[in-house]
Amino acid sequence: MEKVIIDDVPVERNPMQVHDVRKPVSRELGTEHFAANYFELDPGDSFSGALHRHHDQEEVFYIERGQTTFEVGRDRESVDVSGGELIRFEPGEFQEGYNSGEERVVGWAFGAPGATHDWDDLESRAHCPECDAETTQRVAIADGRFELTCTDCGNVQG
Repeated sequence: MEKVIIDDVPVERNPMQVHDVRKPVSRELGTEHFAANYFELDPGDSFSGALHRHHDQEEVFYIERGQTTFEVGRDRESVDVSGGELIRFEPGEFQEGYNSGEERVVGWAFGAPGATHDWDDLESRAHCPECDAETTQRVAIADGRFELTCTDCGNVQG
């Protein structure tokens, strides 16, 4: 058995610096098959910073307090999720969530079956300057920053 207090879990910032408070609770608990991350998002802040998908993990977001908007799919369908509501994304489904309200959001991101992502199974949608269009990008971390590689032309950004 492991127990943690949220206030004691250290903050780990996203390499894109799209939020100030992300606490990897599952790391503190030592989980192997389940991810749990606590977030506090100021207005305009994002859970991830970009439309993305995980082929290796389904995700559930629980919004404890505040107003979020999730963009879903390549067409970026907008879905509002408020305090007390949850939203689920199946593996391979593009999504991005952000604080669309005026108050701070408190929320959780849960993922399974793993406690961490396989970076080879993560893709993002971003503008490729070479293609001059939004394309699917493979994601890697290099020197603590995200590196994107266009799956259409091979252009590397990061």
